[in-house]
Amino acid sequence: MPQLVALQSHQISAADGTLLYVTDYLLPAAQARGSVVVMHGLGEHSGRYRHLAGFLNECGLSVRCYDHRGHGRSQGRRGDVIYGDPMLQDAEIIIEDFSTRFAEPPFLFGHSMGGLFATRFALAAMSPLRGLILSSPALALRMSPFQHRMLKLMSALAPSLGVPNGVSAGLLSHDPKVVAAYKADPLVHHRISARLLRSMLSSIDYCQSHAGALATPTLMLVSGDDRVVDIEGSRRFLLRVPPGMAVMREYDRLYHEIFNEPDAQQVFDDLKGWLEPLLAVRQQR
Repeated sequence: MPQLVALQSHQISAADGTLLYVTDYLLPAAQARGSVVVMHGLGEHSGRYRHLAGFLNECGLSVRCYDHRGHGRSQGRRGDVIYGDPMLQDAEIIIEDFSTRFAEPPFLFGHSMGGLFATRFALAAMSPLRGLILSSPALALRMSPFQHRMLKLMSALAPSLGVPNGVSAGLLSHDPKVVAAYKADPLVHHRISARLLRSMLSSIDYCQSHAGALATPTLMLVSGDDRVVDIEGSRRFLLRVPPGMAVMREYDRLYHEIFNEPDAQQVFDDLKGWLEPLLAVRQQR
């Protein structure tokens, strides 16, 4: 396993002054074959991706993980966003700051909600990216007519109020240790505001309608037994992207957190297999 230069935790200020918590897992310059930024999912935090960061280090990538605003150790009301596109603006600041350390753009990895905003970021071409990696991206949500009515009501009466997000720990992984750790994690929260949900729904519409503009090599790793997001969103998106620009792998028996499943080895193998040719191109320059 490569030797880390350092595990560095620090804060970066967002455009509105919100402090975002960042952790960098850096390789020595002679070992690094590239870099990757990780965007986590709803209600969780970047600390849950240490094992993924270690794996990416083994692949030769320096890694940056950060907590979204309103999540983990970052500032902001839990599960809420300000108006506009703060998740994208935050990602731009985080990514461009990390890019200054390297001679080429990073890969961008996003899980669930993070995968949704990572997809929109790539489609909007807000910063150059070497590749896009999506883990169970929230490219569609299952919402009943009643939930849509409640969203309209909450948007009018209390748009910033956090309500239960409906994510069940038992549907994240088949591994009881992962489930227990999630339930006991003090940095995990279970809130979502109408503003954040509307931001997600707007981003879903954008991603689906602009899929044909995808110009970043993309790997989609999706749960075939996902009870948290609707896998049909990933399938629809894949049909709309330019030919050859994206590949998708479905794992029929895995739950939403495919990298936290007891049978996750195939997922890691597929990620490494997709990365290797892209990393080899750089070495041949």
